[in-house]
Formats: sequence, structure tokens, C-alpha cells
Amino acid sequence: MQYLSTRGQAPAREFCDILLGGLAPDGGLYLPEAYPQVSRAELDAWRELPYHALALAVLSKFITDIPAGDLKTLVDRTYTAQTYRYCRPGRDAADITPLTTLEPGLHLLELSNGPTLAFKDMAMQLLGNLFEYVLEKRGETINILGATSGDTGSAAEYAMRGKHGVRVFMLSPHGKMSEFQRAQMYSLPDANIFNIAIRAMFDDCQDIVKAVSNDAAFKAKHRIGAVNSINWARVAAQIVYYFKGYFEATRSNDEEVAFAVPSGNFGNICAGHVARMMGLPIRRLVLATNENDVLDEFFRSGVYRPRATRETHVTSSPSMDISRASNFERFVFDLVGRDAAVVRELWAKVDRGDSFDLRGTPWHARLSEFRFVSGTSSHADRLATIRTAWEKYGTMIDPHTADGLKVALAYRELDEAGVPMVVLETAQPVKFAETIREALGREPTRPEALEGIEALPQRVEVMDADAAAVKAFIAART
Repeated sequence: MQYLSTRGQAPAREFCDILLGGLAPDGGLYLPEAYPQVSRAELDAWRELPYHALALAVLSKFITDIPAGDLKTLVDRTYTAQTYRYCRPGRDAADITPLTTLEPGLHLLELSNGPTLAFKDMAMQLLGNLFEYVLEKRGETINILGATSGDTGSAAEYAMRGKHGVRVFMLSPHGKMSEFQRAQMYSLPDANIFNIAIRAMFDDCQDIVKAVSNDAAFKAKHRIGAVNSINWARVAAQIVYYFKGYFEATRSNDEEVAFAVPSGNFGNICAGHVARMMGLPIRRLVLATNENDVLDEFFRSGVYRPRATRETHVTSSPSMDISRASNFERFVFDLVGRDAAVVRELWAKVDRGDSFDLRGTPWHARLSEFRFVSGTSSHADRLATIRTAWEKYGTMIDPHTADGLKVALAYRELDEAGVPMVVLETAQPVKFAETIREALGREPTRPEALEGIEALPQRVEVMDADAAAVKAFIAART
């Protein structure tokens, strides 16, 4: 399997090469040269597989430069009941992603049973094992540079902590994450983990990561890699749970489903897009945003107006406080018929802070073919949805999942009867205790192993939004 850049000016490469590199040299994002197709016979064979076996079947279509036996070992080591043990009472941790039925035809796919209680663990734990494997094979080291609005950072650090040949430098917006999220990241004592809190918004952190990654000389000298969802391996690993969710919510492969996905950086729902392109019977992908509604505006109007043209709002679903979605470029590449010249033209506008407008173009006319719909959720909406989930369904959900459920319910009312709606859970409520208290007047439950985490000593460097200063910090520690 070869991978190409969305901007068309980088050589095709194999999986292990793009795993370590993150962004393509031309500033684009890697995608498979063609999406592998899944036959009906394969769907039938996959339906009864346990999660680790399903993951191997899906990932084998994208990873062809790791021997089959080695890939099986890595996948089996990743998806274990011990790693994903924080499931709801009564659920079997061996299921990895249990499905909770709220009512007939409405389901919640549990994705936050891993070590940091967020869906990012589903891909990041695999990424940690892949990184260590490839680096050891090549006798190399790598310095991971990432940005987080809340959950990616802790998931990356827990996946990479203690890994041979890996250092992690994680940027986060100073004071913009929940107390629990900060404690998860900043309390890690591992010598290969470095936290940098930037006095700015997440988009600024993400811009710094891109600026450093686009400095080819610095990137090469200091072996800079990425674990943000710009890394294709993250998206590939997330494709697996769309198949798992589909099998759990249907009785046969003749049925279709809809998936509702809280969306900030477009990585999670991008995996759903790829799964549909592979042949998974997805009727609709429901994209939910919070008050930062850049993606909702695009899918409703064809206009993409990222951060430079509007204010980024600080909300009670902070992991979605993003207005410049990195993975959106991957979707647009497919939308414009994989014409890299068009993507370069559009992202030249984005990179200088402008918007782009596809109205009146053939690409806008094609948008409906990709089966996306979208909606937004406000603070009042998510409080009301958290209450509804608790009072009506007896299920406590976090504010991001509430955004997804709120928009899912709106579209479910308009949908044909009989099409299951699967809402992707993004995190456990304890990560956002303040909002849970406001909505329900009670404390969220937390795993016993994580009691008192906020009181642990924390290590973090606070800096201004300055790419040069971040580079100096990395250079002094590598």
C-alpha cells in the first residue's frame, strides 16, 4: 500500500515511513493511493470477530510493510481487556467498545474505556506500539511534537510513556482544559514526557506544530514526528470501531446505520468517511459541533471560514474548541476528485488566514454524495442533553458526547424508521466534572485507580505562542 500527499508534491511512501513523518514534505496529509474495498464476503466473515481480530483484518488492508505475524502481535498486545478495563458496570471489558442501547434504534458506542478515559486511546495505544516497533527495527529515535485541546495529549503521553527511543513534547492551551485533563497530563513523572502550556488557544498550538513540522531542516535534525490526527495511523486505527459499531447495531449486513460524531479536528469522523468509502453500509454521517461551528457551516453552505476570520469560543466541550480542522483537508481532497492542485489552491487561502467558498462549483454539487449532515450544540443544549441521558436512559455522558447525542436526536426524528443511530462516545464524564455538576447537581463517578489524581505533583512549562521558543525548548532536550 502506497500513500500520497493531499497536495501532490511529495513522493509516494509506505506506511512505516509516513508513520514516523506526520505531515508530508509538501505540507499535505497522507492518504492511501486508493481506499481498499471490503467485499460482502469479508463483511460476513468479520461480523463475529472479537475486536483485536477485527482490527487486524481492517489494518492489514492499510499496513503492508510490516510482516503479518508482527502486525498481529502488535494488535493483540494493544486491544486487551486489561488496557480497556474502565468500562461501565455490567459491561465486558473484553468487548473493548461495548454498545449501550439507549432505546430501540438509538445506541451509544463506548470508546472511552482506555487508560485516559477518552476515545483517543483507541488509536493512540496502537500508535505507541507501532512507533516502538518501527524505531527498534530501524535503530532510530523520534521526538513527538503534538498539540492537544484536552484528550489527545494525555492519550499520547500514556501511550508513549517509557517507550524506547521516543520523547513527547505536548502543547496545550494554558488554562483552557479541565482540571482532570491537566492532572492526567502534567502529573506524569516519566523522563520522556514534556508538557508545554501555551498562552493561547488550541488553534495556536496546532499552528506551532505545523510551523515546526514545516521547517524541514529542524524536523530532520531533531527527528520530529507527530501523533495528532494528522498522522494517518491514528485515522486508520479509528476506522476499526466503525465496523465494530456497525456489526453491534445491526443483525445482518443488508442493513444500514447512521453514526453521530462530535467533531473538532475532523479526525474521528474522517475515519467514518473512509469506512464508508471502503464499503461499510453507512446511511449517514452526522457531524456535531459546539459553538465553534466552522464545520457545520461548511456542510450547510459550502463555505469554510477557519479561525483567522472568526473568534474561537471557549466552551464547556473544550476538546472541540477548534476552528481550523486539520483532517478536513483529507475530506476535501476526496471531495474535489483527488485533484491535488485544487487542494493546494484552497489551502493556500487557509494558510494565509482566508476562507474558501465552494458554492457554484461542481464539488459543492457533489457534497451530498458523501452523506454528511451536520448540526450544532450550545452550552444550554449540552446541559439539557446530559440531563435527558441521565433521567431518561440512566446513562451519564460527557459534554462532547452530549453534543453528538443532541444533533443525533434532531436527525433521527427526520430519518427513515429502522435505521439505527450510533452515537460515538468520546470521553467519560469525570473528565468534565464541572459541567456534570452544573447539569446534574452531582459528582461524576470515576475509576478507583484515578481517585485523587488532581492532587499529584505536576510538571509543565508555560510559554507564549512562539514557534521559535518551542523549537529552542525541544533542541535543548534532544
